[in-house]
Amino acid sequence: MRVSAEEFAQLELRAHSLLAEVPLHDAWAVDLEGGARELTVLELRELLSMDKLMAANPAVRLLFGLRRWLGRLFRWDRARAIPPKQSFQSRLSKADLEKSLLPPGTLDGPFRLLLASSHETISEVVNPTVHAFSVVALAERAAGYRLYLGIYVLPVGRITGWYMRLIDPFRRLIIYPAMLRQIRTSWSAAAT
Repeated sequence: MRVSAEEFAQLELRAHSLLAEVPLHDAWAVDLEGGARELTVLELRELLSMDKLMAANPAVRLLFGLRRWLGRLFRWDRARAIPPKQSFQSRLSKADLEKSLLPPGTLDGPFRLLLASSHETISEVVNPTVHAFSVVALAERAAGYRLYLGIYVLPVGRITGWYMRLIDPFRRLIIYPAMLRQIRTSWSAAAT
């Protein structure tokens, strides 16, 4: 389900200060009932696997295939290193680097990890269409957990606005709902 920016802002996250000048584009959440106590967000990485999502949902597989094709055609996804001045990795404090459970720069799908704590991961991607950040956060609840996904988007030029308007209906109506259903289904299967 989509959640309000206010609900997302109430979470105690490093992302709020690290990405303070980056607009939150979307926030989503899925409730995960039951499960072991003291679960970390890193333990849920398997549930967030893009391969699992695409295998489980033909519409998502088609949309990502189309996006990959367009990316190749328009050279949106050509591999390039994020210049140090442009990457938010340079904004991490020494304390951030010391407590991160994975090294900054670790590949996280199309993203590169900035920070991984027990309850939060922050990842970054820069390409000719967007400079985007994915924040995955885990909050413990009485009956289990709530997994949050926040997407932050910084424009890289005039293309960003129309690109986001073009993909938003697909992301909001197909991709994120399918992804959250898949996560809940995988969680339920693992719990039983």
